[in-house]
Amino acid sequence: MSLLQQDSPVLDDAARGEELTKGSGHLIWATIIAAVVVSIAIAVYVIAGQKPPMSTGTIEQVWVHPQHSETSGFDANGAPMPKESFDQVYVFALVKLHNQSKQPLFLHNIMTNATLSDAIHSSYAATPVDYGRVFLAYPAMPVPHGKPLSTETTIDPGQTVEGTIVSTFRVTRQEWDARKDLNFTFEFRYQPSLVLATTPTAIIEQ
Repeated sequence: MSLLQQDSPVLDDAARGEELTKGSGHLIWATIIAAVVVSIAIAVYVIAGQKPPMSTGTIEQVWVHPQHSETSGFDANGAPMPKESFDQVYVFALVKLHNQSKQPLFLHNIMTNATLSDAIHSSYAATPVDYGRVFLAYPAMPVPHGKPLSTETTIDPGQTVEGTIVSTFRVTRQEWDARKDLNFTFEFRYQPSLVLATTPTAIIEQ
């Protein structure tokens, strides 16, 4: 047997090893390409399945007015009673809400949320009737007396509504000034709530 014949199995094994290496490389690239294709398909599916929010909106302007009040010293029947004094902060906000869905939105509740030093304090917005009573009780209120936004407003598809809301907090001016955040929650019947934040430039301290 010649030397050449004796070396042939070694050469065959080397050739098979080279072919195996080439096959493994193709398999790795095929796996990477398949993973990329699957990832793109998943991303397209997720994006296509996402729907825009039913409602959008903006807080156009916020007016904050601390008010120190004192009771009259008489009850509902006119009998004298001890006077009481307390501090309140009135928060007025000019709001725009837009329905970008294909069905009506039924506004149910509006809340003003202030993050104070101790916790988050929330106050429901007044009804249009109570909104008007604020200006009757305090004629010198240094806030524009705009059109109130009803907490029972129906917003038709494509419609934008605008109005002013007012909420009150039983806190002092110092406690209010120490707040960390201020936002507004708009609750709709049968639909997700909309939370709108404010910017410092939108807030006017009276």
